[in-house]
This record gives sequence, structure tokens and C-alpha cells, in this order.
Amino acid sequence: MLNRDSKKLEALRAIKASLLLAKTGKGVSAGEISEEVEISILKRLVKQRKESAEIYNEKGREEMASEELYQAGIIEEYLPEQMGVEQVEALVLETIKELGANSMKDMGKVMGVTTKKLAGKADNKMVSEIVRKNLNV
Repeated sequence: MLNRDSKKLEALRAIKASLLLAKTGKGVSAGEISEEVEISILKRLVKQRKESAEIYNEKGREEMASEELYQAGIIEEYLPEQMGVEQVEALVLETIKELGANSMKDMGKVMGVTTKKLAGKADNKMVSEIVRKNLNV
């Protein structure tokens, strides 16, 4: 607020509002939410901003798209550092070996275990693509 950066302030207010909403939601004891829930909320906010930016670009509204991408960047600063493709692939291969998965039927099992191990450190879409690629081999 002191820097008069209204775009950053808007992103931070969105984070605060989403977290407060989650803390007052059903099934939350004593207004506390876990770190995993907080990370999933932040990831959802980033995803929403990126999807909005994509739509704005399609409609020729570049100034709106750049604002959405800027806010997504601000929100991403509060997420854990994301893992690279090579690291995720190594973890996926390790999980496949652990579970003895050998076909696409086992994708759900592999995804479940892998996403718990990653805990917000990688995009689930990327993880899904890597799992799919390694199970089709």
C-alpha cells in the first residue's frame, strides 16, 4: 500500500480473501487450514489468472492479459519453488517402480501417490503428461 502498487495490492487482496473464505468454510475446525490447502488455493488463483489472460489475448485485450499475468506472477511468489521436468520425471519413474504399474489402468494410483509426494511443487497437468508418457511405453 505504501508503494502505491495497486496491481500488486489487488493480487494480495485476492490471496487474503480466498484464504479467509477457506478458513470460514464448512469442515474447518477453529478457523485453521492446512498448508496443503493454502497451496492448493494459491495454485487455483494462479491458474485462474493464466486462463483469464489467455482469454483476454484471444479477444485482443493485451493490456488486461498483461495485468492478469502480472498478478499470477505475484501469487506464484508465495508458492513453493516448482520442480523441473527432469526431477518430476525421476519421481514418477520411481513411483511407477514402487507400485509395479505397467498400464494406463494404474494411472490413478500413480497420480495419487505422486501428487502427494510433490505437494504443490509441480503442476498436476505436467505430472499427468509425464505419467501418461511413461505408462504408455
